[in-house]
Parts: sequence; structure tokens; C-alpha cells
Amino acid sequence: MRAVLLAGGLGTRMREETDFRPKPMVQIGGQPIVWHIMSNLAQHGITEFVIATGYKREVIDAYFDDHVQWQRIENAEGEAPRYQRSGGQPWQVTLAFTGDTTGTGGRVARCAPYLAGKPFFVTYGDGLADVNVTELLRFHQGHGAHATLTAVQPTSRFGLMDIDASGRVTHFREKPKMKDWVSIGYFIFEPDVLDVLDENGGLEEDCLTQLAASGQLNAFRHEGFWQPMDTYREYLMLSELWDSGHAPWKTW
Repeated sequence: MRAVLLAGGLGTRMREETDFRPKPMVQIGGQPIVWHIMSNLAQHGITEFVIATGYKREVIDAYFDDHVQWQRIENAEGEAPRYQRSGGQPWQVTLAFTGDTTGTGGRVARCAPYLAGKPFFVTYGDGLADVNVTELLRFHQGHGAHATLTAVQPTSRFGLMDIDASGRVTHFREKPKMKDWVSIGYFIFEPDVLDVLDENGGLEEDCLTQLAASGQLNAFRHEGFWQPMDTYREYLMLSELWDSGHAPWKTW
């Protein structure tokens, strides 16, 4: 199975870092976040990656061109550049430029030529999790629908209170887990999903909405760690976890 990693967004809420690089290239522990995601997926046998680039794609290009652990694979002129990881680890990466301002659905659609007409994995290149992708795939294969997303119940950013009619605080809950579920990516799609994608649209607001309406979308419940990196504060938190030696997403 090949994995599409979405790495072309603007990252406007994290300008401290994204003025200089796309968010998936922000480093945690000396390696870009996208490397951490690939390392996790490789533990489950996914070692062929298509990185959908856009904003500041030259930073991603330079990382693979210049980093000693990556070797460029010769291909025909005009084709997307491909790389393999040195040192005996069978990773292969294709860098697919999908436009500077393309929506997430459009980025996936533009990766279709690199997916060999088979089921494929998709996720965002700016969040870390310890999802058991082997179990995710087993769940997807068992339900028969065209698409699976991974869902979590996030922890509230704030402590919550219960207040009675008189204004008396009756109960205080310190950052509880929410009852609602949110999608964190970690999708598995059948090739049919490519027919639903709009090259100018979004992934969740367009494609997944249609799939849900037609009964072709199921959710894999993830109870473990997940943390997006939407803000500089979240970047610092992830860096501190890595530096502590107890990064929950490190499964390799």
C-alpha cells in the first residue's frame, strides 16, 4: 500500500516556523515531522510514500536532494522526482507537486498517477499519533465501504465547570476528554474514492461528506496518542516530549 502525505498547506497559524518552511518540514528531534510519520507507517509495512507538495516545495526538494540518507532514483525527464532511503531500509518517496494553493482533496486527486490503481493511505503531514495502522487496515478491509477515517475523542483545551441555576459551581473537570469524535486523518481509501474527489475542493468538507451521505465512510476509533501541530505552542510541546525520551508517537 502506498501512502499520500499532505504537505502543501500554508501553515498560517504557525508563522514562527512556516515563514521559512512548510509545516511538515518543521523538525522534532532533528528530523522533520513528515519523517516521524513515515517511520511510524514503516512499522506497519507501508514504505512507499507520495508527498503532495505545494507551499515552499523547494524546502522539501532540498531535504531529499541534500540529505545523506536519501538517494535520487533516475527517471524520465519531466516525471516527479523519486528517492530511496539508503542504509538497507526500503523506503521510496515520490515528490508530487500539487499546486501552491490547492485544497486537500485536490492534492490527493493530483496524486492519482502515483497510486497504481490500488487502495491507498492518506494523512496530514503535520500531526503525530501512535495509530495501529495494521488494525486500521484490518478494520477497513472488514467493513467493505470505500473509505475509512481515524477518529479520536480529543481532550478539551480548557477545564470545564458545571454551574447550577443560582450560579453556584457544582463540579469542576480539569481538561476532560470530550464526548464528540474528530477526524485525525489516517485514512484508507479504495481507488473508487478518486472519482469523488474534486481537484479544486477539500477532502473532508467535500469528498468525505459525499462518502458519508452515501454510506461509504466508516470510522476507526483510536484511543491512543494524537497531537496536531497547529500552533507554535504545540510545536514546543511535541519537542519537549521528544527531548524527554518519552515521545508517545515513537513506535519504531
